Amino acid sequence: HVKHLNQSTRHGPVFTQEPSDSIFPLSTDDKQVFINCKAKGNPPPHYRWKVDGREINTESDPNYSLVEGNLLINNPHVINHGGVYQCIATNTFGTVVSREAKVQFAFLQNFSKKSRNMVSVREGQAVVLLCGPPPHYGEIKYSWVFNGQRSFLQQDARRFISQRTGNLYIAKVEASDAGNYTCAVRNMMTNATVLSSPTPVVVRRDVVMGEYEPKIEVQFPDTLHVSKGSSVKLECFALGNPVPSISWRRADGNPLPGKIKINHSSGVLEIPYFRPEDAGVYECVAENSRGRNIARGQLIFHSKNHTLKDAHMAIDANLQWECKAIGKPRPIYRWLKNGQPLTAEGRIHAEAGRLTISRISLLDSGMYQCVADNEHGAVYASAELKVVASPPDFTRRPVKKSTVIQRGGEVVLECRPHASPRATISWWRGVQVHLKGLQTIMEDGTLRIANISKSDEGRYICVARNHFGTSSSSGTLVVKEPTKIVVPPLSLDATVGQSLVLPCQVSSDTSLSPIFKWFFNGKAIDFSRQEHFEMIGLGFAGDLMVRNIQLKHSGKYVCMVHTEVDTVSAAADLIVRGPPSAPEGLVVTDITDTTVQLSWGSGPDNHSPVTMYMVQARTPFSIGWQTVRTVPDSVPGQMMHATVTDLNPWVDYEFRVVAINSVGVGEPSTPSKQIRTKAAVPKVAPVNVSGGGGARGELVIIWEPVPEEQQSGEDFGYVVAFRPLGSSTWIQTVLASPDASRYIYRNDSIAPLSQFEVKVGVYNILGEGQFSQVVRVFSAEEEPSKAPSRVWGHAVSASEIEVYWEPILPGSSNGRQHADRVRVINTTALLSGLKSSTVYLISVRAQNSAGLGPCSPAFNITTKKPPPSQPPGNIEWNLTNSKVFLNWEHVKAMENESEVTGYKVVYRQNWHGRTTVLETSKTSVELQIPSGEDYLIEIKALTKGGDGTSSGHIRIPKMSSK
Repeated sequence: HVKHLNQSTRHGPVFTQEPSDSIFPLSTDDKQVFINCKAKGNPPPHYRWKVDGREINTESDPNYSLVEGNLLINNPHVINHGGVYQCIATNTFGTVVSREAKVQFAFLQNFSKKSRNMVSVREGQAVVLLCGPPPHYGEIKYSWVFNGQRSFLQQDARRFISQRTGNLYIAKVEASDAGNYTCAVRNMMTNATVLSSPTPVVVRRDVVMGEYEPKIEVQFPDTLHVSKGSSVKLECFALGNPVPSISWRRADGNPLPGKIKINHSSGVLEIPYFRPEDAGVYECVAENSRGRNIARGQLIFHSKNHTLKDAHMAIDANLQWECKAIGKPRPIYRWLKNGQPLTAEGRIHAEAGRLTISRISLLDSGMYQCVADNEHGAVYASAELKVVASPPDFTRRPVKKSTVIQRGGEVVLECRPHASPRATISWWRGVQVHLKGLQTIMEDGTLRIANISKSDEGRYICVARNHFGTSSSSGTLVVKEPTKIVVPPLSLDATVGQSLVLPCQVSSDTSLSPIFKWFFNGKAIDFSRQEHFEMIGLGFAGDLMVRNIQLKHSGKYVCMVHTEVDTVSAAADLIVRGPPSAPEGLVVTDITDTTVQLSWGSGPDNHSPVTMYMVQARTPFSIGWQTVRTVPDSVPGQMMHATVTDLNPWVDYEFRVVAINSVGVGEPSTPSKQIRTKAAVPKVAPVNVSGGGGARGELVIIWEPVPEEQQSGEDFGYVVAFRPLGSSTWIQTVLASPDASRYIYRNDSIAPLSQFEVKVGVYNILGEGQFSQVVRVFSAEEEPSKAPSRVWGHAVSASEIEVYWEPILPGSSNGRQHADRVRVINTTALLSGLKSSTVYLISVRAQNSAGLGPCSPAFNITTKKPPPSQPPGNIEWNLTNSKVFLNWEHVKAMENESEVTGYKVVYRQNWHGRTTVLETSKTSVELQIPSGEDYLIEIKALTKGGDGTSSGHIRIPKMSSK
């Protein structure tokens, strides 16, 4: 049992800060060094320290003092005060020791003053200049100075400085590299820098070095242990001619982590914040035109993390702690109790990282530590064992106050007090009845009663005892009548679109409120989101209404009724019948000119067998889908194929099939792929063959073209055959256009209105079809030979003349008269839109299909003078008892205008009313006007030349009905 530590809980020491490996600079200003250590504990712990295994007496040694748990070293000395330090924290519960921390002091000595030998090198060759740093401790940075320049030598693809050895590598020497080289070493902690003696480099020009493949001179270790969160740098540099390029990759082909840094022209790969996924084999590839070389090394993740959990255990319980540390080589484990090595004997057993203590006693309390060691160091994990001794206590887990159960059911009453050691349990019914028997009290003290009856109701008491005391807790058992479904849902058949009710009614203990839930195919029905489902009924009924049933509603329906004491359910299957689903996989085969073979598969019949199939077709010429003739005529439901007949040859068809059952007509299948029937000789002859008319010497033959879907093949055309009535020889001509609808035969020797026998046939690429019925057609007549007689006319107005004549005799049939402006079939013509006071010369001639006849003798007619341009003026009106009296001034015609013979008064209700016209010879008029509407009136002069100019609209406002 594990507890979280809060401030008030008493507990042993737990480190919050431990000393870590440290390097301190030893400069003249620093007279003190501080090593951290802090632990929490209640009561607060006190601290001791060890260095190299011996106790430090902070009271008597002036160089050491304690600040809380931290160790302060005064006037530290490189030799006296370097070493392995360990912090020890103790309170009344026990002792813990910290990890061991190595403390060292940074320093840097001077280079020897001895001069360095000259290095002679050929151009194109490689050179390595050794730094040979002086004795030092702490992080060092290496640089080189060239010819005493103020700035350090810049690294690039050709020149590299290793931060592991300090050596300078030049991959390929150039003439400009000659000069003096000095190694500079800087201690990063003390900031001190020292310089070596210069190394002179001479470049020989007499022999130039040839090209050679890369030779990796600087490389990283084969294996490297990297701890979590630390940063690792790998160096790689090659000598060669031409200068090699350096690239990095992972051996497993995975991409390099995005956080990596590659610098100094790829010579250094840095991986910050090292994590387990960064472990693996890394490769450095050096390449030039002469070849390539690879260096590789493995990075191994080194975890320091492992923890133990504090244990609060009862007397006589068994403790097991597991300690796990990851590392290579595999760590060795040892255990400490209160800072002292723990001896494994008797009840205490330690194997690998597992510690077991059986039958714990109070003496086992204390602070325990697991230490995992390997050559890379040690890691510590700490935990406290508290052994608890207490009488039974029901405060946190009393017996359940009230348990409600149905008659005939089974109840389990738990009794789980907190007690250390574990309590023995007994159960009582009321105060008198002690419950015994293995069948009712289980090993863990739980009371089980099966097949409950009303007589089992009452109060149950659990009594718990151990060495330290006794305690009890009680609860009540209430027995209710079980719930039964008395009207369950029954399995049903339904048809799409119907509505029905699945009943669900229960009998239950009257004190209970049943809750109804319905499930459809295993999923609870959410009535708030369902338009088809509704729960109806109250109290002990929860019927399911299903409205407008769809095929998707077929399945299993379960009514579940839940009360405080029990849950019951009943199920029913609903089968929904609907029109069949679409047939599937329609295939067209055996295509001829008028038939095809169809076959298909049946779709779901939706619980009602298919009785028949209907076949439909569509062509580019049909209006939508049309039912087609099949063999058999009616395709029965068990038959999945049919022959479609009576198709047109050489037409693109699509087919589909519709299934029908007793419920209705189903959805059509997906249309078949479009096919084209085979070509055939045309079967249909042109219809409505006729003719006649035309110019003299012409025989005009017309017919209705055969529609494209009946042409039966390519290169469709017509054969026109004709012969004079009585002749036995047909004259034939071929028209190679499928759209042709007329043919004109010209021959000047044909007498007008000669009778011919005519027939029109068809043909296509496969041959000739049949001819139409023979019909009789007249050749063209001749144009009229006479002019119309008794032609006369008169002027009707200033812009119109009417002309009359007598027609010529029927000898020239189809006569149609022709005037300058008007073509008419009657024997009168009205010429309009003429100019006023103008003389017109008029003549009439007859026309038929053959042409125009001679003109009648011309005669003159003069149109009338125009009506006056002056409108009626000075109009006055007054209104009395729905009568309007109007008068106006007489209009005087000018000399060139027609005389005024009277006036026309036009009036109507409003703009949209019916118009009434009144003519008068006077200059006044009286009108009857019903009340309740506005009236509009206008006045015009009447003349033989037509109507004069209008007065414009006069509005008479409506009178009130009074």
